[in-house]
Amino acid sequence: MRIPNRFICALGLSCLSPLLWAGDVPGSLDLPGVPRLADAQIVDYVVQPDVERIYPMGSIRKISGRLRFEGQVNSRGQTTAVTYELPAEHSATEAFTAAREALQEQGAELLFWCQARDCGESSLWANEVFGNSKLVGSDEQQTYLLLRRAAPEQNQLVALYGINRGNRKAYLHVEQMQANADLGVLLPTSATLQRQLKSTGELDFPKLTGEPDAQWLTLIARALNLDATSRVSLTGAQASAWRDALINSGVRAARMELGNDQAKGLHIELLR
Repeated sequence: MRIPNRFICALGLSCLSPLLWAGDVPGSLDLPGVPRLADAQIVDYVVQPDVERIYPMGSIRKISGRLRFEGQVNSRGQTTAVTYELPAEHSATEAFTAAREALQEQGAELLFWCQARDCGESSLWANEVFGNSKLVGSDEQQTYLLLRRAAPEQNQLVALYGINRGNRKAYLHVEQMQANADLGVLLPTSATLQRQLKSTGELDFPKLTGEPDAQWLTLIARALNLDATSRVSLTGAQASAWRDALINSGVRAARMELGNDQAKGLHIELLR
């Protein structure tokens, strides 16, 4: 993917104009592979060499003084948190989308993605999850994403949180966790797969090269049935087997067709 000129790719200092860094917090750096919106400034930068972090994988709420959410990833390791204040003419959604697309282009896997009120209360994300009151804004103007980087950095998690505030300020918070231990198997939620399919028009599973896997079959079937009006094409060496398995899992046959293109693993494309 070609990143538009208005974004600056944070892969090395040589491609950056010093003028864009004038307002940054001293000593701060962009995270590798995460593009920066031109004229955005780093307003908070924190590195914690050894800390336990819990990243929600569901809408968050507070009950009896405790945070509640459906799922989570819990790990310990080095965490680097970067908070950008965005220029007035740009929204948090724009910066969030550029970061997401760049990370996916590098092979990062989406684990959880929510938007607006589906995420829960913005104040809880800001203060309880990320510990940064600058991120408090309208519940309708927030978006959160948790990704796992591709090999050989598969034990790295990246969290993105974008928020537009009522004072017209917009922020993108980027947090990277380098886990001390192997993260093991992490699967996305079905709602995240459905959101990705609607937003990008496709789902790519290069690792699903064999016969249909039971766990993935359940997730994909549930994702497709979250919008029973959509139609998709399936491509890959085992696409026919996946189609049959999805039909047996409750996805209507008329909603799926087999594609002709070559694909590594399983590729799903949204037709309508």
